[in-house]
Amino acid sequence: MSAAPLYVALDMPASTWIALGVVTLGAGAGCSWSVPRWRGTSAHFDGERFVNDPPIEHHGFGDLMKWRNNRDPGPWREWTDAPPGPPPPRRVGAGELRVTFVNHATVLVQMDGLNILTDPIWSERASPVTWAGPHRHRPPGLRFEDLPPIDVVLVSHNHYDHMDLATLQRIARAHHPRIFVGLGNLPTLDDAGVPGARELDWWQGAELTGDVKVVAVPAQHFSARSLTDRDRALWVGFVVSGPAGAVYFAGDTGYGPHLAEIGRRLGPIRLALLPIGAFRPRWFMHAVHLAPEEAVRAADDLGAATSVAIHFGTFALGDDGEDEAPALLAEAIAAREPPLRFWVLGFGEGRDVP
Repeated sequence: MSAAPLYVALDMPASTWIALGVVTLGAGAGCSWSVPRWRGTSAHFDGERFVNDPPIEHHGFGDLMKWRNNRDPGPWREWTDAPPGPPPPRRVGAGELRVTFVNHATVLVQMDGLNILTDPIWSERASPVTWAGPHRHRPPGLRFEDLPPIDVVLVSHNHYDHMDLATLQRIARAHHPRIFVGLGNLPTLDDAGVPGARELDWWQGAELTGDVKVVAVPAQHFSARSLTDRDRALWVGFVVSGPAGAVYFAGDTGYGPHLAEIGRRLGPIRLALLPIGAFRPRWFMHAVHLAPEEAVRAADDLGAATSVAIHFGTFALGDDGEDEAPALLAEAIAAREPPLRFWVLGFGEGRDVP
């Protein structure tokens, strides 16, 4: 096993990934979860792997072990048994915008008569198996059965906490949505029997209705679903634009110049969904995950009128504690002048966006 692919353990304990690798390789099925090689052309593809622009530091196996052997994780409650939020409205009208935080990076965006779901996960674990990997520390903020009709699903990248195949299969059966992913991700969905997906490159768009368009935008991250397929599929964010304005969904990203570029090209941004968690230790995470204070800078760079925090409080993926990211975000917002509208919604809470 090379060092670089093991960096996928960012989103799963190293012991789990190593055990899974031993099991699959020992069984002669080392690529059973791997993404096949992409054969297309893109400005962000070097012939073997997709790349960030500008390039970022790649941590190898030694860095991973350094982190795992010197961890100082913050506290997480084992389980918070919270009741689900109320069912959202079935739809909102043209020019209207409503946002509901479900959990992790799963958000229901309702705009211009469309219901859009981001990186949906209702599974108990963010993992290729049901018996190992990061487990949730609270239930989803909405019951799956309470979702309104889902028209569009946006999947930012193929990490297990963002591309949850069990949930996508369930949504496909119940709602038959259109699904948008980055380049190289279609085979994973096809193999899982999830229909209706379309791949997009950075800055490539698609029409959702006559008035509403989605554009895949750059993110600063990486991809992998096994020990052998790092960066074979593209990671993206999305901007959905219509009469209600522009909504930016970051997925997973580190801080970089792409944020200001998105604001310049596709702004003004009425609503930005920005990740704030899994940011510690900074020496290991900084290139691929926003810290809370960086999320505030990102909102400024984007020119976002309203921002909503995501990617916190559900799965313990870094060393930051369960409540640390929202607390630090509150401090960063309070220290900024002029005031910034940056919401931390409760799980299952929905609000109309000004």
